[in-house]
Amino acid sequence: MTPSWKQRLDALQIHDLGAIFRTSRPVIGMVHLWPMPGAPGYTGYGLEPIIDQALRDAHALAEGGVDGLIVENMWDVPFRSGPHVQPESIAAHAVVARAVKQAVDLPLGINLVHNGGVALLGIALAAGASFIRVCMFTGAGVWDAGAWDEGCAADLMRRRAELHAEQIKILADVDKKHSVRFPGIDLATHIEWTRFFGADALIVSGRMTGDAPDIGKVREAKTLAGDRPLLIGSGADERNIAAFMAVADGVIVGSSVKQDGRVEYPVDVERVRRFVAASRSAS
Repeated sequence: MTPSWKQRLDALQIHDLGAIFRTSRPVIGMVHLWPMPGAPGYTGYGLEPIIDQALRDAHALAEGGVDGLIVENMWDVPFRSGPHVQPESIAAHAVVARAVKQAVDLPLGINLVHNGGVALLGIALAAGASFIRVCMFTGAGVWDAGAWDEGCAADLMRRRAELHAEQIKILADVDKKHSVRFPGIDLATHIEWTRFFGADALIVSGRMTGDAPDIGKVREAKTLAGDRPLLIGSGADERNIAAFMAVADGVIVGSSVKQDGRVEYPVDVERVRRFVAASRSAS
């Protein structure tokens, strides 16, 4: 007989993305925030321009037909990692994300790069988000800026329970872009660890922002994911998305739906519409 504590943990686990979104095969649009206080690109312009740009992109994504949003500190480059993310960035992120939540009626997610962990959960709780994207939930590796980092699952899951925030679901990257995993952590191992520690869904990506994963890697990850949904986390565009969605359960899109396909430009609503239509063609 399954003990009651295990039944409770099993009940928290989702097995279909429809538990978060209005569809089991969602297109999730990225809201890339301008440089926030503390980032080299920030010049003292305050939060209002950041909020205004975030809302313009969020409304364009919603008008184009996406099923959810992720608010990310994309332009806090070079990225800090894990516990080294600064409090001024965390606070600003929460304020902007809350404004997006209040303005757009879509499920909201948060990503704090690189690997915000408990701080990421705090932003999500303050913003009223439904889910978080966790860059390195398990395992260990080196980020592009040179920082060594490790999985945050032990601290994150304990803090989620302590804060009574278990309604916030975890979409966890495996073999995450912008990083190199510690030798010996292959895709199968990483997925096994990530599933075991309670991630609700898995994400596979390419090497860097805008780079697509190999379709063979996607197929392998889907097989290894078992009962967990799998999302594409980078490089999807209107030309390749049908092939990806024939395998995966959802997609996160950012760069390819910007004007001219450039990640630093605003969202182009017509590109969003075409991307969403192409993703549906695989359903």
